[in-house]
Amino acid sequence: MIIHDITRLTVLLAAKKDEIKKKMMKRIILASQSPRRKELLEQVGLKFEILPAGGEERITTKDPALAVRELAAQKAAKVLGRAKGDCLIIGADTVVALDGQILGKPADEEDAARMLRMLQGRSHSVYTGVALLHREGDCVTEAVFSEETRVAFYPMTEEEIRGYIKSKEPMDKAGAYGIQGLAAAFVEKISGDYNNVVGLPVGRIWQELKKRGWFCDQTL
Repeated sequence: MIIHDITRLTVLLAAKKDEIKKKMMKRIILASQSPRRKELLEQVGLKFEILPAGGEERITTKDPALAVRELAAQKAAKVLGRAKGDCLIIGADTVVALDGQILGKPADEEDAARMLRMLQGRSHSVYTGVALLHREGDCVTEAVFSEETRVAFYPMTEEEIRGYIKSKEPMDKAGAYGIQGLAAAFVEKISGDYNNVVGLPVGRIWQELKKRGWFCDQTL
């Protein structure tokens, strides 16, 4: 009788554990097709799927810190509208800012050259906005923030600028450069989160998820 009761209790506890685990397991969705953001989330051990927002977002401010928050929130909201069930959406957007001017992705090679001439020999800011949208049942909670990193460039010759543009690396990146790629040769120093410049402040994201208990089954 005692053995039977112990066995029954063990089965009930196992079933309860599975039930709790299922409740904890929510989908994490990255609202971006950026391979750099994908790599950064994988680097910290998060399990996620990718569902790009698509379309174009609009900003209502010239303040780069506020602009990236707007853009990230719009991306996350688009994906939340298409996703089903309980989930956590991560939206992000990155811009470079110099003298109050926002530098997004270059329109063409001449635009890339223009941006690089502006940045060479000077310091600028890189802002990444992040929107975390957490849905559980009918309840949606959000956390939206931005991170700033200061980057200083060495002087670049026109030949170096043209050579870098020929690599095609600048063409899909804010400010026309990728710090994790060939442009590392022109970076004098940075102040702040390096990953933020690459495209996603994963350390800050990790802390925000931990603070809100949104990790689900995502633990190191």
